[in-house]
This record gives sequence, C-alpha cells and structure tokens, in this order.
Amino acid sequence: MKLGRYSIKEVMFGSFRLDGGCMFGSVPKNLWSRSIAADQEICIPLVCRSLLLEDGKRKILVDVGCGDKWNDKLRAIYGINLAPRDTLGFKPEEITDVVLTHLHFDHAGGISYFDASGDLQLTYPNAKVHLQVSNWDRAQYPTPKDKASYLPENVEPLKNADLQLCDGSVEILPDLVVHRVDGHTPGQQWIEVIGESERVFFPTDLIPTSHHVPLAFHMGYDVCAETLLKEKLAFLDRATESGVTVCFQHDRDVAFATISLNDKGQFSASRLG
Repeated sequence: MKLGRYSIKEVMFGSFRLDGGCMFGSVPKNLWSRSIAADQEICIPLVCRSLLLEDGKRKILVDVGCGDKWNDKLRAIYGINLAPRDTLGFKPEEITDVVLTHLHFDHAGGISYFDASGDLQLTYPNAKVHLQVSNWDRAQYPTPKDKASYLPENVEPLKNADLQLCDGSVEILPDLVVHRVDGHTPGQQWIEVIGESERVFFPTDLIPTSHHVPLAFHMGYDVCAETLLKEKLAFLDRATESGVTVCFQHDRDVAFATISLNDKGQFSASRLG
C-alpha cells in the first residue's frame, strides 16, 4: 500500500491465543462465539500484526510482537507460534524507529532478546523508540490487574534505548500521528498515517479485531471499560465519517477494513482485499 510519503507493509510476527471470555469481557460466549470459534480450552486464535512504514529515509515499525523470550510452559499456555525472522522482510538493524502502542507482552515482547550469554539485548539497536510517557510509567509500576502483561524483560531493556516519550496526540514523525487512549491501559496510543486524501488508522487494543467493532464488545483486560467505550465511540465515529482504512492488529482473518453503520445503526467492518 502506498499512502502519501509512506509505503505501508503488513508484518506478521506470529500467532498466539488468549481466553475468549477475557477477550470479550461481559459479552456472553453464546454471542461472541457466533463470529469466532474457541478451542477446547475456550481460547481464541489471534495474531501479532504490525505495520512497516518506509519513506526512503526511515523504516518505521509499529509494535514488535511477542518475541521469543518464553519458556515451554508459557509458550504452550499462550499458543505462541513465531514467524521465522527471515520472512519478515527487513533486518533489525535497518529499523530507524519503533512505535510501541503500549508495553504489553504481545506488543512489545520482541523489543529485546536473550543473547548467547543469557543477557538481554535490544532487538533494534539503531531505532528510536516512541512511547507515551504514561505507559512508560505504568509499565514500571503495574497494578495487580496488569502485572502479568507488563513483563520486566520487555521493560527494563528500554532504559538503554533511545526512548522518545510523548504525551497525548502528537505528530511524532512527518504524517505519523499518535493518539493517547487510556481505557485499555494508561498511555496506550493508536496510530494515524496521513496521506494526501486517505488515511490508515491502527487502533491496536482499542479495537483488537474486527469482531470487536460492535460498541459493547470489548475486553475484560481493559482497566476502565467506561473510559474505553467513550474512546472507542470517538474512534468509530471518526473512522466512519472519514472512510479511512482500519488495520486490526490481532485479527487472524481480517487485516484491513472500512467502518460503517449497518441497517440497524450499529458499527460494522467491511473487509478490504
């Protein structure tokens, strides 16, 4: 996809799974299971989809997947299946910027790795790392609710990175805007890529899959459902009015879609490609 100054490529870091009930919160299984099937342990399949933006000067990676710092037990629990490094379409040292939507393990786990000596190293040594300051703060002092998502091995190495902290909605790079939202976790940021007449929105865990487009469908992982629903409605209203392309980060089957209102006045996604 070519959008303004950027060429945009989908990067698939791999797949994993999470509990379906947690992924849909208060929505009962007999509703959410109509659109996505669960396995025998009531987990649903998810992917780690990222974007690679290139403009001839920069190679910008939006989120970095789960990474490979997993023991066998956790790898089995989360069903982690990583894509081979040589299939991603870039070399780590080529990346000039990493935009982390937030520091949960399925978004930031790939920011570091264990070297042959067992020491943590930054995966993208030449990259500036863009992050909301409030998420950086939360990741260092997580609450009991989100402690399992903010893993020290994904957070501590960033103290040695070229960390670019921002606060709120800001253009961090030309035609690349981040928007802070706090309902899922404090300081999450969704991404807006601006072209001449088109835009791409990357909502990350504000709307993790196309199955989460209906307003009431949100995750039990969200720290404040009331805040998230207000943020989600604002996002969906804007996406509907402007006809943008939305990229779903965790949807196995639907990568890109447009958002519209159906004949019942409810938000729905129409798959592209």
